[in-house]
Amino acid sequence: MEAWLANDPSRIAEAVAEDCTIIECYGPVYRGRSRVRECAEQWRASGGIVHGWSLTDHIVVGDREAAQWTFECTWDGIRSSFDGATMARSTNGLILELREYCTTEPLYECTGASRTACRR
Repeated sequence: MEAWLANDPSRIAEAVAEDCTIIECYGPVYRGRSRVRECAEQWRASGGIVHGWSLTDHIVVGDREAAQWTFECTWDGIRSSFDGATMARSTNGLILELREYCTTEPLYECTGASRTACRR
């Protein structure tokens, strides 16, 4: 998270294992440290900026981690934020596997009727 907040592709790549698999919440899959670095460089070069990434919950058990967070960035000239969660596994202090999930609709208090149903 600190590397993304610093918008530093090299630091982002240094946080993952050589043979990592990273699955972002919006679909892309990165396999290997060099691909992570390349995609982070492309994202930044395309105008991607991380403004904030705050943890709201974080659990570590052995080599496994789970976290909930709020992410704020600018992409394609639009500044936005969303809530998400990450499940990860580490080896030797580096991220080996990581999968993100995100909230896709605005949150609201349920009063007995849903605004939307599952669409997929």
